[in-house]
Amino acid sequence: MHSTETPFSTPVKKTILIIVTILGFATAAAAQPRAVGAKLGWGADISYQHTMNSNFMEVDLGLNNFNSLDFTVIYNFIIAQPEWTEVGEWSFYIGPGAAMGMKVFGEENYFHIAAAGMVGFEYAFPFPLQLSFDVKPQLIVGFGHGFAWSMTPSIGVRYRF
Repeated sequence: MHSTETPFSTPVKKTILIIVTILGFATAAAAQPRAVGAKLGWGADISYQHTMNSNFMEVDLGLNNFNSLDFTVIYNFIIAQPEWTEVGEWSFYIGPGAAMGMKVFGEENYFHIAAAGMVGFEYAFPFPLQLSFDVKPQLIVGFGHGFAWSMTPSIGVRYRF
């Protein structure tokens, strides 16, 4: 009797195809430029950026107004890239996001969530350094505290890799 099955049956072929596809997507995601650094202004943040197509996602963890520990995620759209210099790259960006955190310093401590945004510009040097200036407005809902508004300007320094 002859079997019509090959050493690589259909379930094995599908599994191999799925693994190759996942590895392809992981390689493409890892190949996107990223940057990590710090931001200082009316607060201090550890900042991470991940390029997605021509835009980028920024994730910040830090002290908003030096009185609240916040975690913020913002998707920024590159709206202009003027060619002001022959080396390096300028970018202007704006984007929506969300934040959550806890006010930890002061008389009142409370958990909060916020609708956040960001508008700013950055300069990427021809070597792996990036400088930025941005403003991050937030409409905050403090549980047991009510509404608040925050406008946090900051200067960022990041290592690009």
